[in-house]
Amino acid sequence: MRTRYFAPFVGITSAALLLTACGSGSGGTDASGVAAKSDAVPTTDVVSAEKKDEAAAKLLPAGTTHLTVAISVGGTPPGTTYLSDGKTLTGQDVDFTKAVAKVLGIRLTVAQASFEAILPALDSGKYDFGASNFGVTDERRRTIDFVTYVNDGQGFATREDSKLTRITDLRQLCGLNVATGAGTTFEATLEEGKHLCADAGKKPYQVQTYSEPSAIWSSVQQGRSDVVMSTINGLRYAVAHQPGLKFLNEYHRLDVGFAFKKGTELAPAFQAAVNRLLADGTYDRILKKWGTTGSAIDRSRISPPELKN
Repeated sequence: MRTRYFAPFVGITSAALLLTACGSGSGGTDASGVAAKSDAVPTTDVVSAEKKDEAAAKLLPAGTTHLTVAISVGGTPPGTTYLSDGKTLTGQDVDFTKAVAKVLGIRLTVAQASFEAILPALDSGKYDFGASNFGVTDERRRTIDFVTYVNDGQGFATREDSKLTRITDLRQLCGLNVATGAGTTFEATLEEGKHLCADAGKKPYQVQTYSEPSAIWSSVQQGRSDVVMSTINGLRYAVAHQPGLKFLNEYHRLDVGFAFKKGTELAPAFQAAVNRLLADGTYDRILKKWGTTGSAIDRSRISPPELKN
């Protein structure tokens, strides 16, 4: 997927964030590519009233007034998607990014990139940080710094007519086709566990990776895949807005954070900004907007160990 850059509007204030795409997008559709209900994507403004916090802003490296953030457009709320105009980006990650920018009084340029391309590009300086529901894992922490802002994780969903129920062991997937996103923690978890079926003398499951969520759901709906592994919040939203699907269960919780190159000096400021949102109520308003209050954290942390559950 080609990266597209979004230049700021002339005259935009320093605390603002441009979140519009150039050209047509997938606005007005749900995760299956089917036309969404008019009220499917929340539009409540929960960010614009946020004010700059001088204490948090002082933690930025000297002279920092503008940063480039990479965001992957997944097409499924609460992840990043388009409004009905097909241009304006929205979603939980977008709202948190906008809110943090306002707290820190910085201007942002948004670069759209495929999910799997963002983390490798941080070290080169192509982007200053990424905001695309990146789960904090010990493997990623070797090369990436994180500032946490929600708790989400891994789960499963499938068609309503499937005999699958709660999945607590990857060996329950043996012989099945499992659809998931490319470059995600889900792909890594599935690949790491593939040997379990062979060890048990069973036919291995097949991992089918896609760059676009719409392709994942089409694969399941059309029977090419038996089950989806994805974010807990994304799966719950998809099941609520698409007929013929059922959420199976949460599999593994993970902290989610803004992603930076290792050793970044930006982390303390971003941590302070998230904690400011927690203190002034904006944090709760964002989660309520996207129906993700079960993902709340009590404080932001910098690169915490992976949750083991």
